Amino acid sequence: MSDDAGHERLLIALSLAMVDQPRATLQELARAVGVSKATLYRFCQTRDQLVTRLMTHGAQVMKQALADSQLDSAPPREALRNLIEQHLAHKELAIFLMYHWKPDTEMQPDIMDSWSGYQETLDAFFLRGQREGAFRVDITAAALTELLMAVLTSMVDAERRGRIARLGLAAMAEQMVLHGIAGEPVAAAR
Repeated sequence: MSDDAGHERLLIALSLAMVDQPRATLQELARAVGVSKATLYRFCQTRDQLVTRLMTHGAQVMKQALADSQLDSAPPREALRNLIEQHLAHKELAIFLMYHWKPDTEMQPDIMDSWSGYQETLDAFFLRGQREGAFRVDITAAALTELLMAVLTSMVDAERRGRIARLGLAAMAEQMVLHGIAGEPVAAAR
């Protein structure tokens, strides 16, 4: 096992431990993930450093998910499916980000720099899909980005809490983004 693979597993385990035990000390987190306090301390010396490390790692992983989704080259609906599957493949980090992102996070340059370009890439993808006729144009590309993120985070959280099954989660998220909750097409308001 490489150091990178070990660090990746440790980061995933720590992200889940911090969601399950949001007020845990470093010693309690170390116990929860099965490492010594000294090992965790060598990895991150404070809780704040750990949160920052997990936030920046989450950014790297999610930006790689964007790249792996072929947002620029695949047909828009196929790229959307890829995007959803890629994000769900890293749901432990998504859960951590959802639970630990705070308004003041956006005031921390070390974290925000790592996320630079993420939203813009998604906005550009949705705009391309709108121009190609794959996505509706009555909602802005930025709003489609926000809606996708809301659907993904809520589905991941609901699965974590046992409200919905893991099976079919990607298809459900895709259908929700593409078609909403309408039973039939809604006639335009007059």
